Amino acid sequence: MSTTTTETEPAVERAGRRAWLGLALLTLPTLLVSLDMNVLFLALPRLTADLEPSSTEQLWITDGYGFMTAGFVITMGTLGDRIGRRRLLLIGAAGFGAVSVLAAFSTSAEMLIAARLLLGLAGAALMPSTLALITSMFTEERQRGRAISIWATGNFTSAALGPVLGGFLLQHFWWGSVFLVAAPVMVLVLVAGPVLLPEYRTPAHGRLDLASVALSLVAVLPIVYGIKRLAVSEGGGPALPVAAIGVGVGVGVLFVRRQLRLATPLLDLRLFRSPTFTAVLCALVLVGATMAGTGLLGTQFLQSVLDLSPTAAALWFTPMGLAVGLSTMLAPMLGRRLPAPAAIAAGLTCSVLGCLLITQVGAGGGPLLLVVALAVLALGTGPLFALGIGVVMSAVPTERAGSAASMSETSNFLGGSLGMALLGAAGAGLYRQQMADSVADATSAGLPAGAAHSAQESLAGAVGSAHRLPDRAAADLLRAAHDAFTGGLHVAGVAGAVIFAGLAVCFLRVHRRSRQS
Repeated sequence: MSTTTTETEPAVERAGRRAWLGLALLTLPTLLVSLDMNVLFLALPRLTADLEPSSTEQLWITDGYGFMTAGFVITMGTLGDRIGRRRLLLIGAAGFGAVSVLAAFSTSAEMLIAARLLLGLAGAALMPSTLALITSMFTEERQRGRAISIWATGNFTSAALGPVLGGFLLQHFWWGSVFLVAAPVMVLVLVAGPVLLPEYRTPAHGRLDLASVALSLVAVLPIVYGIKRLAVSEGGGPALPVAAIGVGVGVGVLFVRRQLRLATPLLDLRLFRSPTFTAVLCALVLVGATMAGTGLLGTQFLQSVLDLSPTAAALWFTPMGLAVGLSTMLAPMLGRRLPAPAAIAAGLTCSVLGCLLITQVGAGGGPLLLVVALAVLALGTGPLFALGIGVVMSAVPTERAGSAASMSETSNFLGGSLGMALLGAAGAGLYRQQMADSVADATSAGLPAGAAHSAQESLAGAVGSAHRLPDRAAADLLRAAHDAFTGGLHVAGVAGAVIFAGLAVCFLRVHRRSRQS
C-alpha cells in the first residue's frame, strides 16, 4: 500500500506501527552510507597493494566519497522536497547498490575513484531523504525526538560496525567484499520502501534554481582540490592549490549573496540568524573532522605501529562506535533535564578528556589506552548528534525538512572528509619532518634512494623499506617511523582538545544568552 501526501502543516498525531517499521527500514541506508566511509579505513592497505594508487589517488579514494556527498546533499535535499522524498530515496538506493558492485570489482585506481564519486552522489540522495521522511512521519514532538535519536544512533553506530565487518570480510575475502555488503540491503529498501514509507512532497515553490546548484558545486570542488594538493605535497609549490581554494571561497561568496536574494533559495541562510542553529552546524563540521581524523590515525596506529591484524584492529576499535551509539541513544534523557545547548556543552567537555588521553599514547605500549581515549572522546559527542540535529530540524517548517536535513548532512560529511584530509595531512607532514634524519641514516646503511623516499613519505613505506635493510638498521628505521607516526597522533589529540573545548565554551554562551532572552 502506498500513499502520497502533499504537505502544508500536518496535524500532530502519534505515529503507529507502520511508521516505526518504516523507521527501522530507514536506518539501513543511513547506516550503510556512513559505514561506506568508515569501512574503507581497514581495506586501504590491501587495496593499495593491489591497485597501487599514487598518494593523490589514495586521497581521492578515501575522501572523494564524502566530498561528493557533501557537495550534492543540499541540492538533493531540496530536490526531494519537490519530487518526493520517498522517490528520491529509492532512486538513491538503486544507484548505491549498483555502483557498490562496480566498486567491488574495480580493476584500477581510476575505476575505483569513479565508483567512489558515484557512490557519494547516490549517498547524497539517500541521506537527506531518510531524515526528512522521519520528520514527516513523526509529528509528535517526543516521538520525533526519539526517532531522530534512533536514526542518529544508526548513523554513527557504523563507526563500530564498519571496522568489525570490514575486518571480518578482509580476513576471509578480498578487499572488494567490503563494498558488496550494500547491494542486498539496498534491494531490501527498494522492495519494502513502497510498502512501509509514505510519499511526501511539498507544494511547488518554484523551480529548482540551477544557478545556485552550479555555484554550490563550483564553490566546493576547487576548495576540495586545493586541500588535497596541499595535503599530499607532490611538488609544484603551494601557489596552484592556494589559488584553487581562493576561487572556491570567492564563488562561495557569490552563492551566499544569491541565496539571500532568492525568495525560495536552495539553502536558506536566514536560518543562521539563530545562534543555536549556527553553533550546531559549525560543531557538526568540527566534531566530524576531529572524529574522522583521529579515527583514521587510530586505525593506522593499531595496524601499522602495533602490528595488529585487520580483525584484531577492528575489535579494538569497536568501543569508539559503541560509545557514540550509546550516548546518542541516551541523549534525549539528558535533554529532558538540561536545555540542548547545556547538554551539548557537557558532552563536549567529556570529549576534551578523551583527546587529552590520546596525547599519552605511546608507540611501545598496547592498544588499551588509545581505545579508552577514543571511546571517551566519542561518548561526549552523543548530545550534539541527537539533540543538535533535533534543533536543526525544528528550526524549519515541515515542508522544508529535506532542505534542513541536507544542512546537517553537509556539515557531517564535509567535517568527516576535512578531518581525514587536514588531520591526515598534518600527521603526514610531522612524520616526514621527523623522519628526515632516520632516512638519511638508513640510506647510509644501504637503502636505495627510491625506498628511502618511500620510507620518509609514509609509515607503510617505512615498513616496506625496512625489509631491504640489515636487522639492526631495519629495527632503527621502524622505531623511528613508529615514534614519528605516534607524534602525529599526539598532534591530532591536542588539536581535538582545543576544538572540543572551544565548542563547549561556545554552547555555554549560547545557553546563557537563551536564558537571558
